Amino acid sequence: MSNVSTNKRGIPNPLAWIGAAALGLFAEVGHLTVFAAKVKAAAFTPRWYPAEILKQIIRIGFYSLPVVGLSAVFIGAALALNIYEGGSRYGAEQFVPNIVVLGITRELGAVITGLMLAGRVSAGISAEIGAMRVTEQIDALETLSASPYRYLYAPRFLAAIISLPLLVLLADIIGVMGGWLVSVYGLGFDSTVYLRNTLDFVTRDDIITGLIKAVAFGAVIALMGCYQGDKSEAGATGVGRAATLSMVGAAVLVLAFNYVLSTIFVEIGL
Repeated sequence: MSNVSTNKRGIPNPLAWIGAAALGLFAEVGHLTVFAAKVKAAAFTPRWYPAEILKQIIRIGFYSLPVVGLSAVFIGAALALNIYEGGSRYGAEQFVPNIVVLGITRELGAVITGLMLAGRVSAGISAEIGAMRVTEQIDALETLSASPYRYLYAPRFLAAIISLPLLVLLADIIGVMGGWLVSVYGLGFDSTVYLRNTLDFVTRDDIITGLIKAVAFGAVIALMGCYQGDKSEAGATGVGRAATLSMVGAAVLVLAFNYVLSTIFVEIGL
């Protein structure tokens, strides 16, 4: 029997649908919060598995270099073109290098990297963990008294929060250079003046804010992948659904956390 009430004509009650959706959302948030707390407890207390952490750093960080680098250079190039177009309407073309480096270091470098890895890493983690769940490999670990939180989830969590800042730092450099390439070879800027303006304008706080965001994004990406994989249902459809949910959830949370952190940084003057 359906849990959603209907009226006398058998038409579903929209308030019941809304209430059921709200209760489901709260329950999901609660489960995710408990799961995240267990993963963090396992990640920051002994015992650790250095070999597994290093393997995950290579898989999450090193193998993501091509997609992050290509995304950053095109974002930097497109940003420079659009800033030049907008600035030319007010005679402010000289501010292109300043705005490019500010936009890349404080926002776009971290956000683009987070979104790329939400698609590549979070979905990959979810599919891997989901396959282990449906084939009962995780149950076998628990039977052997090996905690999946410590052996499977914590290494991926630590690898993500280590790899993301390094990838974001690289994305910042490549993105700024993408803007430099377009500005110098496409818009007629002087290379020396462009680089000097960039270095004089960017501050340590601009870089730090992007790296702090990267740590938060790395945690979100790893947690969503592990969480959806852990609760994956049996069969290829269940694993595929878990991978999709982890990717979408991680992408949305990256954007949400970006807004929250940007607001905090503005309020504290960072």
